[in-house]
Amino acid sequence: MTKLAWRRTWFQVHKWIGLILAILIIPLSLSGAALVWHDALDRIVNPARYHISGTTRQTPETYAGAAQAVLKPGERIAQITMPEGEGPIAVAVSPASVDPDRRGPPPRTIVYLDPPTARVLEVAGSNAGLVRFLHVLHGSLQVPGIGRTIVGWIGVAMMVSSFTGLWLWWPTVGAWRKGLRWRRHRNTDTNLHHMAGFWIALPLFVLSLTGAWISFPAFFGGQRAPDRGAQRAVPLAEPGQPLDLVVARAASVRRGALRSIAWPTARSADWTVTYAGGHVVKVADDSGVAVAAPARRPGGLALTMRRIHDGEGMGIVWQIVIFLGGIAPAVLAVTGIIMWWRARDWRAKVPG
Repeated sequence: MTKLAWRRTWFQVHKWIGLILAILIIPLSLSGAALVWHDALDRIVNPARYHISGTTRQTPETYAGAAQAVLKPGERIAQITMPEGEGPIAVAVSPASVDPDRRGPPPRTIVYLDPPTARVLEVAGSNAGLVRFLHVLHGSLQVPGIGRTIVGWIGVAMMVSSFTGLWLWWPTVGAWRKGLRWRRHRNTDTNLHHMAGFWIALPLFVLSLTGAWISFPAFFGGQRAPDRGAQRAVPLAEPGQPLDLVVARAASVRRGALRSIAWPTARSADWTVTYAGGHVVKVADDSGVAVAAPARRPGGLALTMRRIHDGEGMGIVWQIVIFLGGIAPAVLAVTGIIMWWRARDWRAKVPG
């Protein structure tokens, strides 16, 4: 094929990816941009749960008692999570009953407590609120079952779009520096499409690759994909060991800042106490014996891919880049549709 023939081919591929997937790319990319600032966004839309009076902490059993006071009949505490910095204590509560036909783990209730006083700040569903909606939208487009797969294939398509867009950006004649000029066309939307597409092509390719990797871990990393249809194990109604003794037994094995305490369940009759750094202590609910377990340190390439995609712990520069990488696809989709419609209208006016 000649260079011109390749250009025509890539133009058709690039055009139809944009036109067909635009309706999905726009919410997917904008939700990803918003989630770069997940913590700040949560504080803005849920201010009540962050109105803490200080950082001094009570004992875990104090928090468990405060949460228990607002539970509905049949609900059970599943986990207490301590904030790493300033923030509320979060107590996760399992529902009293579970729909047997429901696919996936049932939503929990989260009780947010003030650390110094154990005062209830807010009670909210784990699947409720804007931030959670954005997470589900970005991860599965709010489509149960196959949504994650759809998002993964959109990531693959966006990788192809990034490559073909860069090919089409490259000037057909003259030095490549000519492509950096703003006025390559008389229409502002076309110039914006060319310029934004060039500067965002590489970050967008990386975000699309990491997004596809997260959606298809078994294909890319050889890891088994999690069973998202599995039910959560229900916490025991009456554990054999009191909470204060569990904490004391765990502290005799491992020292450090307490991060979370997970209740024993019918599936695993052990308390799970996690400390800073991912260090874990298992406390048997029947005997009270505490044993250090391997640290929870998800690592390797899978963790790197997720951090690159989410921007967590990657520094403000990369977070800004991926924020713009979320805004840009929406801009490119809109400007691309305008360009296509204008060309369609122009061709209709050309005498046959």
